[in-house]
Amino acid sequence: MSLLHLPHHDGSPLFVSDEAPSLGDTVAVRVRTHADDAPVESMWLRTTYDAEPVYVEMHPSAAGSTTWWEAGLLVHNPVTHYRFLVVRTDGSQEWLTGAGLLGHDVPDATDFRISAYPSAPDWGRDAVVYQVFPDRFARSAAAADRATPDWALAADWDDEVAFEPDDPRTPMQLFGGDLDGITEHLDHVAEVGADVVYTTPVFPGESNHRYNASTFTEVDDLLGGDEAYARLSTAVHERGWRILGDLTTNHTGDTHEWFLAAADDPDDPHRSFYCFDEDGTYACWMGHGTLPKVNHADRDLRHAMVEGPDSVVGRWLRPPYDVDGWRIDVANMTGRLGAVDVNHEVARAVRATAEALRPDPWVIGEHNHDATGDVDGDGWHGTMNYSGFSWPVWSWLRDPASPARAFGRPVPVARRDGAAVVETFRAWQGTLGWRATESSWNILGSHDSARIRTVVGGDAGLHRVAAGLQFTLPGVPMVFAGDEIGLEGVTGEDARRTMPWHRRDEWDARTLRTYADLAALRRDHVALRRGGLRWAHVDADTIAYAREHPDGKILVVARRAAAPGFSLPLEQGRHLFGSEPGGADLVAGPDGIDVPAASGPRVDMWSLADQVGSRRARRG
Repeated sequence: MSLLHLPHHDGSPLFVSDEAPSLGDTVAVRVRTHADDAPVESMWLRTTYDAEPVYVEMHPSAAGSTTWWEAGLLVHNPVTHYRFLVVRTDGSQEWLTGAGLLGHDVPDATDFRISAYPSAPDWGRDAVVYQVFPDRFARSAAAADRATPDWALAADWDDEVAFEPDDPRTPMQLFGGDLDGITEHLDHVAEVGADVVYTTPVFPGESNHRYNASTFTEVDDLLGGDEAYARLSTAVHERGWRILGDLTTNHTGDTHEWFLAAADDPDDPHRSFYCFDEDGTYACWMGHGTLPKVNHADRDLRHAMVEGPDSVVGRWLRPPYDVDGWRIDVANMTGRLGAVDVNHEVARAVRATAEALRPDPWVIGEHNHDATGDVDGDGWHGTMNYSGFSWPVWSWLRDPASPARAFGRPVPVARRDGAAVVETFRAWQGTLGWRATESSWNILGSHDSARIRTVVGGDAGLHRVAAGLQFTLPGVPMVFAGDEIGLEGVTGEDARRTMPWHRRDEWDARTLRTYADLAALRRDHVALRRGGLRWAHVDADTIAYAREHPDGKILVVARRAAAPGFSLPLEQGRHLFGSEPGGADLVAGPDGIDVPAASGPRVDMWSLADQVGSRRARRG
């Protein structure tokens, strides 16, 4: 059954005239209804000014089988929430919110919202991000001359990765990848279609992951030092790309110069940088004593870490490194401890420092749970969208035998049908809001999770379906290095396998081409980057949706298994992409188009003909 007849609104240009207005502006907002749906008698925009509900009557204009309802929304608060009251001719009433059409009263948590704060930079929202774990990506020739430090266990490039949590080798195993190795392989990043290079931390730390920094003032010599980081940044920028750093603002390592001074002397000025109790014990990340938590309630700590050009945040945004922004590790826990919560103050400080030093920085906060309320203001532009993207994709495509788990869950991710997955997407898009969803990262896996190839039980076709969703749903695709060639991994540590540069015969070349094709399509079609999202059809094994923009419309149909065809009330479509052989243009008949059946997992895309009434929302 088609879902396209349902009343629809989202935060894209077809429905909102200005995505980044100023306080006091009036923005035109629109809702689209269809003649095939139960008739609508009237519609009201409901917003909340200073938390008090206000209703504005909307005005309809018909265009063929479509009716557009429009009203002016006054941007009264920095983040203005709104929804729509739909009144049917039979007297029934429904709410249209970010979670969809609801026939009962609901709280405001999933209301649409519009923010008067500046949006994420265009280059970030339009990007394809490529994540590199430096120790496992590539060695330069210089790596062979570096001595293995006392804390580490040297590993050959083809050795198996130690990944069990109780294996002491897991954080100590050092494969010797470095920053010049990344620079030497930027042609591969280009082949994938990425244009933002994001590396996990480059600061010294007594582990292969370096999230336990011993200083923030220099780049680890094992990676090539400051000069190698500057070379990488220069090479990235010479291609017209961007580079993102990775900073842990929640904690340091227990070998960090600040912590060593603080632990040694209760009167040391760095003591207040951490959360010490009177008996000398201290707060740490998730009970790991090697990761002492910093105290963002302390002004001196905030000045040293996040505030101003000489802070850790500021230092690396300046020449010769010119980092274009940060991925903030453990952003959800930063500044939060018991009764203390200065998280938003820290997020604002990070962003303010970045904006003072770079013309268009991008700041992404890691949040592996519910980022609601943390991403619609003047702090993090977006999040690593595990809950709103990764887990629902996993749950739809997961092999029943796969042991892959979401963070902290005691059992593997549940396998769910298409309807449940779409409801999950809707729920998270509703709580995060359109702008934050569009600026957040669509992740199939990272250095902290299982690989998508393992989630789908090694099925290359399902992997390509997952990639299709990653590149075509709202959000920014972030590819963890190796996903594009079919690397596997059952946990985050296992996923940190080395790139097999010298064993290209083991690469999944077809999946690599799929990633490149998807990146090119996203680059060439603004609807896939900035378009709205209308769910078109869903059943157990099929999810179909339209990405719509005033400058183009794309239909995406994803199948996880063999599935029957279905009809949609749309005009003809030109076939753009198929993850498997086959695929043809869609020809319109009396009742619309017939999407063909599929014999197995695949994702297809069509460019749709213009629909009557699909104009850009007028500015108020």
